[in-house]
Amino acid sequence: DARQRFERGIDPALLPAAIEAATAMIIDLCGGEASAPVSAGAEPAWQRQATLRYDRLRTLGGQAIAPADADSALTGLGFVVAAHPPGAVTVDVPSWRNDVAAPIVLDQAPSLDPARATVAAEGACFAEPEADLVEEVLRLHGLDRIAPVSLPRAAPVPGPSLSPAQVRAAVVRRTLAAAGLMECVTFSFLDHRVAALFGDASEDRRLLNPIASDLDQLRPTPIATLALAAQRNAARGLPDAALFEVGPAFVADGQHRVAAGLLAGSSPRSPGQTAQAMDAADAKAQVMAVLAALGMPMDSLAITADAPGHYHPGRSGQVRQGPKLVLAQFGALHPRVRQTLDLGPAAAFEVFLDRVPEPKRRRRAVPDLPVLQPVRRDFAFVVGSGVSAEAVLRAVRGAERALIAGVSLFDVYEGPGVAAGSRSLGVEVLIQPREATLTEGELEAVAARVVAAVAKVGGALR
Repeated sequence: DARQRFERGIDPALLPAAIEAATAMIIDLCGGEASAPVSAGAEPAWQRQATLRYDRLRTLGGQAIAPADADSALTGLGFVVAAHPPGAVTVDVPSWRNDVAAPIVLDQAPSLDPARATVAAEGACFAEPEADLVEEVLRLHGLDRIAPVSLPRAAPVPGPSLSPAQVRAAVVRRTLAAAGLMECVTFSFLDHRVAALFGDASEDRRLLNPIASDLDQLRPTPIATLALAAQRNAARGLPDAALFEVGPAFVADGQHRVAAGLLAGSSPRSPGQTAQAMDAADAKAQVMAVLAALGMPMDSLAITADAPGHYHPGRSGQVRQGPKLVLAQFGALHPRVRQTLDLGPAAAFEVFLDRVPEPKRRRRAVPDLPVLQPVRRDFAFVVGSGVSAEAVLRAVRGAERALIAGVSLFDVYEGPGVAAGSRSLGVEVLIQPREATLTEGELEAVAARVVAAVAKVGGALR
């Protein structure tokens, strides 16, 4: 009948006239001659049925609706009543409602018992269409009529709403935002030519069907898309930008979560201080602030000068815990990258959140408040260019762990008075007595152990 033709979307009586009208239009526009009509294929098996138990309107939907009203609501939407089993109604689903009674594919575990898997699949094929019909009836009846019902409380004390990883990401965002950086949410893909400036832009991370021709590559680091954001700001007359993002980076071994930041342009001018171009020291300060906020023991970190190629080779570094675990990297952007993207002075940093270990949960101990005054001693050591400052600082810390409470580098000098190929490192050592004030002889003994420790790594007292 007419309704069935309408549901199938084809009216056989009108089909020849529609074909003739379309053929005449094509000939009028393009010319040529039409062939004889050819019919192929068969009507798709689109017919579907769904069953609604009237009691489910109350038990699932929370509303007691009369069966006649439920039938009227469904027929008004194009459903056709096919049968009335006891306490239920079975309807033919119209062809345009592909969301009701569509085939369901369950991703079941291979280890699931076959009989149980069959029962689960059959139950889903019945429950899903019925829930759709309940929703349609309730929608027409009025969703505002449904009384709100609170979920049962699982426990007197609610569990945590955020996972440890989400908490750490929030700490990072709060730390960087408090430092004056603005959070960005950029695309995870970009032009493969730009991606090549920041790492590997291999074919296995190339998009087969990108949404735009210049967004065809998964980014190797969020620094790349932050640099493009800074480029757009600079093109609009805003060269100074401090941006950060906590997002994914796509590399050869998978996807990593990275807290990345870009510092472009210069620092703000203030009375008595001129603007300074952003450099590796600014990026390093942000890295150390993030790691400290995540609970990393700062004395266990070391800095090595082997950052990847998108950083300046002489003004960058990696932050490591131990010889192998790289927690972060920072530095000034490589001049080639800045020239290609038309950027001014810029520094960047990346903290690999998936690699930062969770801090050990320990009971808070009584604060250690020494009653004796500390003693500060300065040393200047001459070391070769191949000896890192981190190696010297580690040697000083280990010289007398019971008394040395802090070590810091305050000066690096190369020039007259120091042999070529060497440099002088100024180190401040904080000596904290515990039981009694140290005598001059005891202080000299500590100083001698410091000098001896540095000598083992290739340094000499200047």
